[in-house]
Amino acid sequence: MIVIKTDEELGIMALAASVTAEMLRDLPGIIKPGISTKDIDDYVEAYILQSDMLPAFKGYGGFPASACVSVNEEIVHGIPAANKILREGDIVSVDLGTIYKEYYSDAARTYPVGRIDAQAQKLIRITEESFFQGLEFCRIGYRLGDVSHAIQKHVEEAGFSVIRDYVGHGIGRNLHEDPQIPNYGRPDRGPKLVPGMVLAIEPMIAAGDFEVEVLLDNWTAVTADGSLAAHYENTVVITQDEPLLLTCLDRDCPPTGIADATGQRRNAVHV
Repeated sequence: MIVIKTDEELGIMALAASVTAEMLRDLPGIIKPGISTKDIDDYVEAYILQSDMLPAFKGYGGFPASACVSVNEEIVHGIPAANKILREGDIVSVDLGTIYKEYYSDAARTYPVGRIDAQAQKLIRITEESFFQGLEFCRIGYRLGDVSHAIQKHVEEAGFSVIRDYVGHGIGRNLHEDPQIPNYGRPDRGPKLVPGMVLAIEPMIAAGDFEVEVLLDNWTAVTADGSLAAHYENTVVITQDEPLLLTCLDRDCPPTGIADATGQRRNAVHV
């Protein structure tokens, strides 16, 4: 069942999302060669707790950390570790969220570690662009399949693959709610979009094939062919007008040429 949120609930979620957005904004100043993936997790956990909120991921289904930190061929759910050191040329995806008054936020970005090659740059860019291509259909009158199809079309036209084993989701009092949101599919399929729906839309893209393997830790998902993977996610509200991005600050989310934005609150962007 898809839960439609009230204005009061959306206000609480916006506050949770503002902290998530702040961390994602600041991570480029922290991520550099020589740090460990645990250093990233330590930063995330401290920031959330200092904001009087709770980490959305720590303990969820037994996950041991406050952030999923996935490097290179790791797609999602990478477990941070002190002995996992980032090196020049790596790419690292950070997926994180917060809980405030029992409501969740969820978002992710993929960052370069120092200087990266042209293929890795393109992968990160196309993954981000694909989100905003899908966002164009996050309006009344469209269906979830329209969002999914737009993401897939943009990714595959660029020569990359959409991961099929993991999907986006509704979000609210639970981290994962209905509906599921694949990043591929046919247009004009699935539930109609209506005001008050809150969606965590998250393209996960591979430079090679979309087949996935899960490591022995039972969490870390990697590309089966060892190709690079990237991840981009925001918590999105369907409104009477344009979609509202809760996990974006001011104008720092939409890439140039994909979508314009007008800031509504310090933690929300209309696209």
